[in-house]
Amino acid sequence: MKAFLDSNVLQYNHPDFIPADPISVPHRYSRKEDIEISGFLAATIAWGNRVSILNSANRLMDLMEDAPFEFISSARAKDYKRFEGFVHRTFNGTDCIYFLRALKEIYRHHGGLEGIFSGAGAMDEKIHRARHIFLSFKAPARTGKHFSDPLAGSAAKRINMYLRWMVRRDLQKVDFGIWKSVSPAELCCPLDVHSGRVARMLGLLERKQNDWKAVMELTENLRKLDPKDPVKYDFALFGMGTDGMATGIQIR
Repeated sequence: MKAFLDSNVLQYNHPDFIPADPISVPHRYSRKEDIEISGFLAATIAWGNRVSILNSANRLMDLMEDAPFEFISSARAKDYKRFEGFVHRTFNGTDCIYFLRALKEIYRHHGGLEGIFSGAGAMDEKIHRARHIFLSFKAPARTGKHFSDPLAGSAAKRINMYLRWMVRRDLQKVDFGIWKSVSPAELCCPLDVHSGRVARMLGLLERKQNDWKAVMELTENLRKLDPKDPVKYDFALFGMGTDGMATGIQIR
């Protein structure tokens, strides 16, 4: 199992993976804060067709004049008006403007995005705490659904993906590894329909529902293969699933 998955990690954890993936958006930048902010926004809207995701995320960067941290830091009320018409699936202008305003507060008062995800506790507790802080600036009722809560049972796929980008130390330079206050060993595997299907074929996941319990079951099995970097296997599971390579595979 380990040899099989490690070979697939080598295939997909490669710079060639970047251009067609939402991680290409933060790869536009070199400044830590620009990477964090652009990555967070790209991950937030990372559901649906990947071409559509990239178009929407890159449009957001353009609306911020290709300088996310500078925009967040200096934006005034009139500057948010340009986002009123932004829509990506159910994430609309109201949600977008709140996210931008909240990011401004996060960088002013909480040490940035890394600051709200740091601290003691298991990963579900860290995400729950970060969500609570992020939504504490008078968030519209509709906006909370765009920041998943694992303590409410959500698989929190997009948040786990974002944390992989920020935390995982990647010699291939796909993931950034710019956050030092969270260990790669703590990360939980992003779980969606593709990775879940492959994980079940391989016997790494028995739970039928893609929820937080399934995330923990899968991640614990991946930690047996690599306790220091379990989430590297996300590349293998997701890549095999989207490329259709996993049909009929069953290794136990």
